[in-house]
Amino acid sequence: MDQLEQLIQEEKAKIVAETAMIHWKELEKFYAQGLLILVSDTLDLVEVAYAISQDEADQVTQWMDSGLLLRDFNQQAIEWEKENCEVWSVVIRPWVLVQEIKLK
Repeated sequence: MDQLEQLIQEEKAKIVAETAMIHWKELEKFYAQGLLILVSDTLDLVEVAYAISQDEADQVTQWMDSGLLLRDFNQQAIEWEKENCEVWSVVIRPWVLVQEIKLK
């Protein structure tokens, strides 16, 4: 592994360490402020967080254009609030990324 690959892996490891399950109610205020981004469960949350942290605008735009990243997800937010769900979450300032927990 070269030095660049090692640095990338270290950055991703930091993101993994900062990723946690959290109850939706604790995130509602951030949603109301427009700071949440819903990440499709077809994407890897850590990979998305890394792309955003590295300002990979082309990739992020592609995900947004294809509906894999959403800033407006009222129906999902209402469902999570009703069910008091837990979601995966990680902060990539100024954003908070959230993703539905996949059931096995």
